[in-house]
Amino acid sequence: MVCATLKPGIECLFMKKTGCSYSGGKCLTIVENCEGCTRVIEFETGKYCTSFPAPSQKWQKGSCPMSTHVKKAAKVEEKINPLKASKRAAGKK
Repeated sequence: MVCATLKPGIECLFMKKTGCSYSGGKCLTIVENCEGCTRVIEFETGKYCTSFPAPSQKWQKGSCPMSTHVKKAAKVEEKINPLKASKRAAGKK
């Protein structure tokens, strides 16, 4: 349903006929880490995330999985065969 409390006009999973069903009855504003994300929308009541009702919980264990402004560092580990590595080292002497 469309939110009628804090984010009017935005489709929300927590909005029911009786009102907002999220814990506390409303979405929470963004945290400092969310600044610069394209999913942040500003309303008269504050800035809110369009993906999560409580953005601070998504930043507790590192970066938010839906953040668009944080570059994810790709970990590339090259597997080296120890036998071939020792042969290469012996050939360079």
